[in-house]
Amino acid sequence: MPFNREDNAFIEWYPRGYGVGFKVRRRLFEIQTDYQRLEIYETEGFGKLLVLDGTVQLVEVGEESYHEVLVHPVMLAHPSPKRVLVIGGGDGGTLREVLRHETVEKATMVEIDEGVVEASYLYLDVAKDLLERLIKGEEPRAELVIGDGVGYLRETDERFDVIIVDSTDPVGPAKLLFSEDFYRDAYEKLNERGLYITQAGSVYLFTNELVDAYGAMKRVFDRVYYFSFPVIGYASPWGFLVGVKGDVDFCKVDLSRAEKLDLYYYDPRSHETLFQMPRYVRKLLEEST
Repeated sequence: MPFNREDNAFIEWYPRGYGVGFKVRRRLFEIQTDYQRLEIYETEGFGKLLVLDGTVQLVEVGEESYHEVLVHPVMLAHPSPKRVLVIGGGDGGTLREVLRHETVEKATMVEIDEGVVEASYLYLDVAKDLLERLIKGEEPRAELVIGDGVGYLRETDERFDVIIVDSTDPVGPAKLLFSEDFYRDAYEKLNERGLYITQAGSVYLFTNELVDAYGAMKRVFDRVYYFSFPVIGYASPWGFLVGVKGDVDFCKVDLSRAEKLDLYYYDPRSHETLFQMPRYVRKLLEEST
């Protein structure tokens, strides 16, 4: 079991015996939802820890190191992101960052597991006020849909400027979110100028999954970019993939809009540093198509 009561530690084990661990004071909550095992711990130095099926999703102290990087590079690269779709992200952190952009008129968050939303609202200080408004239907610029993101994207008649996939790793209910068919549905539901982003796992430890997803996206999107960033709680550096539809230039961001955000981890003025990848990983990605 990842949680060792004797040592008061939670450790997530990655391939080849690599682990990421936190000292914890106690387990606050545990439940088997319809989709996954959900646990919440109180850590010694990073606030509360959200775990799904034994894998770290976030810790309160430092969660912005993931949410800022998942959201703001694509939002600032798009000239005017008005309609945004978030698939997953039941803790609310991704949608919270999306709504910081004044251009957004409507954002939809589709989360398959209602238990994640409820537990995040009750236990986590990540987006508590936002989740309360969503649950009550009182957030004027956003809505919460409890459902399968794959089916929602396939069936919706809406079109989006930005699609953000904040999912677990490509196993279980999230596996289809990394398929070529899903990428094609996403491409179709983007407006003529659109951006798609997904987390893509540990650069060093999930390299094959990163390369496979990159190759599948290259067969669908007009252009695909890969980048990485150190995320607190994850086996860093953590990979991200961006798909472009139309003439959006992901290499440039709107610094005038960025100045209003006062970000902590992602620095729009150093946007180009995101693209630094280990040489062997870059070579594998470039050879994958």
